[in-house]
Amino acid sequence: MDVYDLASERLSGLAITQAWPEMQAVLKRVIAKKDRHWRIPVVVCEAVGGSPEQAIPALAALACLHTSILLIDDMLDADPRGEYHRLGAPAVANLAAALQAVSLEVLAQSEAPQPTRLASLQSLNRAALIIAGGQQLDTQNPADEIAYWQVVKMKSSPFFGAAVHVGALLGGASVEIAEALRQWGNLYGEMIQIHDDLNDAMAVPANPDWTLGRTSLPILFAQNVEYPAREQFLELRRQLQSGPDSEVLTEAQTILLRCGAVSYSIEELFSRHRTAQEWINDLRVPQRAGLELLLEDLIEPVNKLFATLSQPEYSLISE
Repeated sequence: MDVYDLASERLSGLAITQAWPEMQAVLKRVIAKKDRHWRIPVVVCEAVGGSPEQAIPALAALACLHTSILLIDDMLDADPRGEYHRLGAPAVANLAAALQAVSLEVLAQSEAPQPTRLASLQSLNRAALIIAGGQQLDTQNPADEIAYWQVVKMKSSPFFGAAVHVGALLGGASVEIAEALRQWGNLYGEMIQIHDDLNDAMAVPANPDWTLGRTSLPILFAQNVEYPAREQFLELRRQLQSGPDSEVLTEAQTILLRCGAVSYSIEELFSRHRTAQEWINDLRVPQRAGLELLLEDLIEPVNKLFATLSQPEYSLISE
């Protein structure tokens, strides 16, 4: 049985999930997707000398917290794919609140020593609180880069920081090593956000960032930096918010490439990758390979994109 199956088994054994069919169904469906982010505490647990089994409660807790966040995000973003279209907004709001509580409950019932359980609970609960604040900021749709990074540090980084921190704690890491890894996880979370922003900006058909007027990092750059095609880009954005159009999307994405928005976002990602790799080199942990693989899995697709963007036809607009 793999770690996702073990986490699913642990969650299905809780009294609340047994009494709540909708929760059972949602958890069964999302865990079957085996989200790679939920495996982070397992990787970190092994890195500090623990076993995968020790981190199963953390994987289960992250699955619940992440699902709760996504359920809320979909409602805030009016995402047409959201679960609330099927179950209704009141039911999904209650389910999201319950899943946050379940994420803590599953950690409280772990086999770890009591001080470790308490530290893990505090870590995950603190992350959930900061993320809620970040979601509130995000509803205001950041208008500049300062506001953007504030949202990232509150909405994206804490989840990954807690995933790494709790995995380290359950693996038996010292307080100092676990805290250093939490900070590494926060940086990794920033990388995840930039990576997702790049994917969303270049996705076909148009991602909700385009149709709902959301400001991802590449789009924010193209909106705010001065270059000849800026007004054209802003008009294309307005058109996409009125309705999806493949030709308009292609034109807008071409401007993203040529104005330097994508290259800028990639450099922001590479800069954090270099720092994260340096931190790994300085960490005194038994097994670094898993942490390094997390970074490489994130950066490799962007390396390929960067190689494409190095070609002359994607240079900055200068005419």
